[in-house]
Amino acid sequence: MVFVKQISRYCMSTALVHPLRHLRVLSLNMHKGLSPLNRKLIIHELSLALQQEKPDLVFLQEVQGFHQHRARRFEHWPSAGQADFIAESMAFRAVYGGNAYYTHGHHGNAILSHLPITAWRNTDISHNRLEQRGILHAELGGPSDVTGLHALCVHLNLLAGGRRWQLKRLREEIERHVPPDAPLVVAGDFNDWRNDARQILVEEFGLQEVFETLHGKPARSFPARLPLMTLDRIYVRNLSVTAARIGQGHPWKQLSDHAPLMAELSY
Repeated sequence: MVFVKQISRYCMSTALVHPLRHLRVLSLNMHKGLSPLNRKLIIHELSLALQQEKPDLVFLQEVQGFHQHRARRFEHWPSAGQADFIAESMAFRAVYGGNAYYTHGHHGNAILSHLPITAWRNTDISHNRLEQRGILHAELGGPSDVTGLHALCVHLNLLAGGRRWQLKRLREEIERHVPPDAPLVVAGDFNDWRNDARQILVEEFGLQEVFETLHGKPARSFPARLPLMTLDRIYVRNLSVTAARIGQGHPWKQLSDHAPLMAELSY
């Protein structure tokens, strides 16, 4: 299996890695570290909120890798990319895959992990010029009982035709690069209020969506202040789902326009 390293770097930690039989996962579209109306920089509050949840694995979408104008506008804008800033505060490793590039910066997806990240790749799945999207794929190592865990962070299109094409690309990524018996977590902003992903990922490909497994339907995660739409998902394979919940109320409704999804998984 060949993984191409590009765009970002590891944020290494000296924290000890302990054997795990349980995995706490969190996924969030973090709105580029800004408040829902872009008036305030809230990356520091977001970092603290993530620390308090004590996840083992974090999937982030709309992560600002660099933005020249906002760095001048906001005091205390992180000098490093947002993924590395949050990872350092949590003593985690991080990989970042830039998807949208413009003259003054770029943003994309990130995976933060308590476990070592042994390999990773970022794949462009943009379907039109206005929606630049990607699949960030990391393989995690560490203790023998979790070696070979695959984590895929995705952000899909708003337009249904492009989203269906991207779901097929996601399935191809899994077929080509994830062994059938490997534990797998796929999480992110699917923009999938029609639940199109179910046919491809669940019915045809055998993944489980954690909220459907425990609660019978996907979680309502958008907008964060009054969640009505089921845009965000966590899918798993070769893992058991023991809990799934939405981050609601304070502080989450002030930290992004999406609410975070959280799941407890076991091996």
